[in-house]
Amino acid sequence: MFDLRPVGYVLGLLISALGLSMVIPMFADLIAGNGHWGAFAETAAITTVFGVILTLACANAVVRGLSIQQTFLLTTGVWLVLPIFGALPFMFGATEARVVDAFFEAMSGMTTTGSTVFTGLDTLPQGLLLWRGLMQWYGGVGIIVVAMVFMPELRVGGMQIFRSEAFDTMGKILPRAAEIASRISVIYLTLTAACGLTYLALGMPAFDALVHSLTTVSTGGFSTRDASFGAFQGPMEYAASVFMVLASLPFVRYVQLLAGTARPFFRDTQVATYLSIIFTLTITLTIYRILANGDHFEHGLREGVFNVTSIISGTGFASVDYQLWGNLPVVLFFFIGLIGGCAGSTSCSIKVFRYQLLFASISTQVRRLYAPHGVFGPRYSGRPVAEEVISSVMAFFVLFFVTLGITSVLLGLTGLDFITAISGAATALGNIGPGLGDEIGPAGNFQGLNDSAKWILAMAMLIGRLELMVVFVLFTTNFWRG
Repeated sequence: MFDLRPVGYVLGLLISALGLSMVIPMFADLIAGNGHWGAFAETAAITTVFGVILTLACANAVVRGLSIQQTFLLTTGVWLVLPIFGALPFMFGATEARVVDAFFEAMSGMTTTGSTVFTGLDTLPQGLLLWRGLMQWYGGVGIIVVAMVFMPELRVGGMQIFRSEAFDTMGKILPRAAEIASRISVIYLTLTAACGLTYLALGMPAFDALVHSLTTVSTGGFSTRDASFGAFQGPMEYAASVFMVLASLPFVRYVQLLAGTARPFFRDTQVATYLSIIFTLTITLTIYRILANGDHFEHGLREGVFNVTSIISGTGFASVDYQLWGNLPVVLFFFIGLIGGCAGSTSCSIKVFRYQLLFASISTQVRRLYAPHGVFGPRYSGRPVAEEVISSVMAFFVLFFVTLGITSVLLGLTGLDFITAISGAATALGNIGPGLGDEIGPAGNFQGLNDSAKWILAMAMLIGRLELMVVFVLFTTNFWRG
């Protein structure tokens, strides 16, 4: 019989930790003297007590390791259960949000999507604004650990390529999951502190700098202002771009750098390709802005690099309504959101390495056409790639775009127009943030959508953040029989 107690034990610990962390925004409200601290005191107590009870109830089933089925269930359970409790402060707090809105906001936060249903952010209590940032920060470091520890072992979407010693991966330099998590957490915390201090030095108010550092390094995109990063235009856009790029690079390379090994970082084709894409798109948009919009070079470059980096990394900050730039930028922003950053980072969407493996496979097939007797195989960073990896990547692409189509149709059935439906599906499944159109575009938000659409989008965020197959496998009968 399938034993759920080990999964419940870990979930209980994480729920308890989430509840205890609600004390942080509680103190923020106490210090600010706004009287909203009571909501966090209540939700912290409810969440912590529930987590402790669940932990104690399942403690008698603690084992040294989890089975493959338990690992799949735990991975999905974390990103489903934590947003449920993370939504409580929005329901009990100043927003007094309905269940659907509170859950949507919490899921968007924990999956670092960055889509929001709240307006009037400039006047919300500091505790709630900080809580939104903290949820994204937790989700960012959490997904790095999942991507580096669990997904390669689960053979999801080609992620197993990062468990091979031939690719200088975690198994070679960090043999234990706890060690992986601890080293990544230190680097993550260091990047967050550096980002916050940089914002502060450039003139951003202290509280804004704190929250934006949490949501920048997590590539989440929640802001303290309705204008998002448009309230902080200027040098801070360059700083944000730098930290968004740093957060969307493989964190294992930072570990190797600290260990004194810089070669893997500079030889990583995923990193080189990702940076090349950002550079090319930024120059393209800058030239376009100068020629089509009559913009001057520095302004066009600054807005170009910021918004390109924000969308491709999945952060979702908006400094301007780029839909006003013309048709070309809108099309570019839609498609680059489906690229994403590097594997093992806080970024989201399909990921650069999958496109590299896709093109490598296509190249191999083309060569076989004109040289049918030749022996060819796809290669990554100069090394051969196993057939099971290619199959996993192909399956991921098919499943991603099938899911995108189904989600778009479901959203259309709720009454959304074509642009809102397809861009909403893409931004949720890719965990990007803003969609397209007047309602959910960079100048709007998701508040006006109907409840059915919000539930669908929230589920799409979860599915996309966990690389699709981790969630879908739970709906197969063979999984529960295993």
